[in-house]
Amino acid sequence: MTLETIELQSGEHPAAAVIWMHGLGADGNDFVPIVQELDLHGCPAIRFVFPNAPVIPVTVNGGYAMRAWYDIRGADIVMREDEVGLRQSQSDIEALIAREIARGIPANRIVLAGFSQGCAMALQTGLRHPEKLAGLLCLSGYVPMNAQVAAERHASNQTTPIFLAHGKVDTVIPILRAEQSRDLLTTLGYTVEWHEYMMPHSVCPQEVEHIGTWLQRVLA
Repeated sequence: MTLETIELQSGEHPAAAVIWMHGLGADGNDFVPIVQELDLHGCPAIRFVFPNAPVIPVTVNGGYAMRAWYDIRGADIVMREDEVGLRQSQSDIEALIAREIARGIPANRIVLAGFSQGCAMALQTGLRHPEKLAGLLCLSGYVPMNAQVAAERHASNQTTPIFLAHGKVDTVIPILRAEQSRDLLTTLGYTVEWHEYMMPHSVCPQEVEHIGTWLQRVLA
């Protein structure tokens, strides 16, 4: 079953797509407003796809059911990762990529983007995808299942641009976790554009400006 999505196009006859995953407890509407703030000058028409994660019980929140790409089992997000949930959501996102390809947008014109848990899913899926993607836009998150990345990654996306950004005063996912992910990706030979901002677990205007510039570069 395909995930529910919200779609927005920057123009008619889109020639590129951005599949943008929200964070824990949010939904696809969360990042819709940001599209109007992006400077997409020079880009082709883009279809922005904002999927809704499934509603599942989240252990760290007392088992309360909310939209989540995978379970968070404790305060330490690295220990006891929900591998089953991560792989199921990876499969769901792969289906969205396949749908965009079926609608006429080739893989190398598709960006996977995400915030927090959505960032983790962009990396979980993008590093393993068997066709080259246009880029991975990764905000305030981390590389999940990091011990498996070296063995499971696909060579097709070895040179895919990765935008990795984080808040210096993020108390939800400390910047150290993002720095470790950056260092892992760099060690594995990926090209990472790293940004850090004086912000908490959120998005700031300077970051939005940098995202627009990056999308211009990878989709122009």
